[in-house]
Amino acid sequence: MNQEKKTSKTEKIILGIDPGTTIMGFGLIRVVGKKMHFLQLNELQLQKYKDHYLKLKLIFERTIELIDTYHPDEIAIEAPFFGKNVQSMLKLGRAQGVAMAAGLSREVPIIEYSPKKIKMAITGNGNASKEQVAKMLQSLLQLKTLPKI
Repeated sequence: MNQEKKTSKTEKIILGIDPGTTIMGFGLIRVVGKKMHFLQLNELQLQKYKDHYLKLKLIFERTIELIDTYHPDEIAIEAPFFGKNVQSMLKLGRAQGVAMAAGLSREVPIIEYSPKKIKMAITGNGNASKEQVAKMLQSLLQLKTLPKI
């Protein structure tokens, strides 16, 4: 991957992470003034790994790789939400924790956002569907194709 360079003080690179132990989604944008520029959108596929601790290690390593490559000014991460399955919540919390630890180890500020706030900021509707969020991101970031959801 090419190292991205920041060119002005009004510029900021944000690494967004949607943590998970099956799939960790992530995206990078450069914000110059009030304009956003797409850098990368991808996901770390973890389904094939059975060992939960290996998944956590891979999340940590991928997050470090993204930080060392793009030098984000901050990390935006989805905050925990309350679910009914305690085991799933525990696994999600661990995934969030290792992604946060990776950022903290590189002294990158971390900001947590609730899923509703993320949807509200992107679409204007806190209850928007994944499809609505994807369509709006396509428009805002001027992407030719819709992000995979």
